[in-house]
Amino acid sequence: CRIQKCTTDFVSLTSHLNSALDGFDLEFCKALRAYSACTYRNSKVCRGNLVYHSAVLGISDLMSQRNCSKDGPTSSTNPEVTHDPCSYSGRRGARELRGGEQTPPTYLFCGLFGDPHLRTFKDHFQTCKVEGAWPLIDNNYLSVQVTNVPLVPGSSATATNKITIIFKSYQDCTEQKVYQAVTDDLPAAFVDGTTSGGDSDAKSLRIVERVSGRYMEMHARYIGTTVFVRQVGRYLTLAIRMPEELAMAYEESQDLQLCVNGCPSSERIDDSGHLPLPVMGQLLPHAASTQPQSVYTLESATTKCHEKMLVKDIYFYSCVFDLLTTGDANFTAAAHSALQDVEALHPRKERWHIFPNSGNGDMGKNSKLSVSLGLVCLILVAFL
Repeated sequence: CRIQKCTTDFVSLTSHLNSALDGFDLEFCKALRAYSACTYRNSKVCRGNLVYHSAVLGISDLMSQRNCSKDGPTSSTNPEVTHDPCSYSGRRGARELRGGEQTPPTYLFCGLFGDPHLRTFKDHFQTCKVEGAWPLIDNNYLSVQVTNVPLVPGSSATATNKITIIFKSYQDCTEQKVYQAVTDDLPAAFVDGTTSGGDSDAKSLRIVERVSGRYMEMHARYIGTTVFVRQVGRYLTLAIRMPEELAMAYEESQDLQLCVNGCPSSERIDDSGHLPLPVMGQLLPHAASTQPQSVYTLESATTKCHEKMLVKDIYFYSCVFDLLTTGDANFTAAAHSALQDVEALHPRKERWHIFPNSGNGDMGKNSKLSVSLGLVCLILVAFL
C-alpha cells in the first residue's frame, strides 16, 4: 500500500500555495484530483488500511469544501514535468525527490506598521524609534530598506514614509529589479517602468496593483516570496512572507536586519515588549512636554480601536498606543490592515494573534497596574 506516497505528493503540490492569492482554488483542486487518482490506483492493495480510508474521506470532504469537480486537469507529480528553475517550490521539490527528503519548506513572516511596530521573523513584537534609513531584510536574494520620520514634534515616535525593495538577479529568472514607494507615490511598476522580471510569460517576478496608489503586491515565484506594501493615511506599511532557508542566507556583514534580529535596544520604545499606555490621555513617557495632548483618552482610543479589531491582541493595543501618541485615526486602519496581512501571509494560524500576556508584547498585568496606580494618584491629588 503506497498511500503515504500519495499523501506526500499532495503535500508537496500544495505546501507552497497561498489561499489569499489568485489561482489558489484552481491549483488546489488539481492537486486534490491527483491525490484522488493516486488513492484509486492503490485501492485494491490498500483496502484494509485505515490510513487509506481516512485519506479517501478527507479528499471527498476537501473537494466539497472547495467546490472541486471530480473531472478536470490534475497536477503532475513527475519531477521531470514539474521541475521549473524559476519556481522555488519546483526547484525544491525536484531537489527533495533526488535526495529522498519529503519535508515541506518552512516560511517566515515579517511586518512593519504604525509607530512603527515590528513583527520579526521569530514572531517577536517590538515598538521602535529607528529614525532614518534602516534595513529590514538584507540577504543574498532580497534587500528591503525603510525610512522612518518623526511623527509629532517633541516625540521619539516615528513612522515609515519610504520603502525600497531590491530583488537581486537570479539565474535566468530575473535581472535585478528595484521597487521604491514613498508617501503619496506607490507605483504599480519597478523603477525602470516594468511590472515583471525575467520572462513575462513565466511570471517569476511580478507586481500586482490591488488598490491604485494604496496597495501593491509583489510575487517573486523564483524565491517563493510575497511582499505587500500599503499606504494608510500618510504612512506606509509592509508585510513579507519568505522561505526560511533563503531569509537566513546572508553574510556576517549583513547582520543588521530588523526582521531577523529586531531593533537595537537603544532604539526600543517598548520595555521588553511592554507598551506604556498613558493614564487618562496624558502624554507618553517618551513625549516631551511641548507635544500637544492627543484628542483621544485611553477610553476613547480603546473604543475606536475596538470598532476595527474585536480581538484584544497586540495589534489592538498597538492601535491604542498610536492613537494616544498621534491623535491620528488612520493608525486604526494601519493596525487593522497589518493584522489582515498576517492572516494572508503568516504560515501558522495559531500564531496570527500575539496576546499581551504571552511573552512578546506583554502589556497585560503591567499596563493594568500602571493604569490603576495612575488613577489612585489622580484621586489623591484631587483630595489634597
